[in-house]
Amino acid sequence: MKSIVALVAAAVLSSTAMAAATTEKLPSGVIVEHLTQGTGPQPSADDVVKVNYRGTLANGTEFDSSAKHGGPATFPLNRVIPCWTQGVQKMKVGEKAKLTCPAATAYGERSVGVIPANSDLTFEVELVGIVK
Repeated sequence: MKSIVALVAAAVLSSTAMAAATTEKLPSGVIVEHLTQGTGPQPSADDVVKVNYRGTLANGTEFDSSAKHGGPATFPLNRVIPCWTQGVQKMKVGEKAKLTCPAATAYGERSVGVIPANSDLTFEVELVGIVK
């Protein structure tokens, strides 16, 4: 009997955890995986946002992070790569998400620093706040 109760409890907890993480695929191909829910407002493309982030190449190599720069980054949402403009608008303040960016929504045919041309990128993003 204890085994059945434990299995049912595990199934309920598992389905609850899966329900918490939702995934959206945007028309551009950007994938937004909502990891933790936020409770604040969603930014618009014209807002200035404050975020913690970690960017990796498809092979998992980290190429940048806000931690490397001493803390959250602040920037106008309409002045970054399209993946960020589109993906961060789908987040609420306090939320953590993973953005999967096809090359065309990142840097496309340009290589930037250690990021080779035509690279798909992944970002773990926490929307800390909307500054403006």
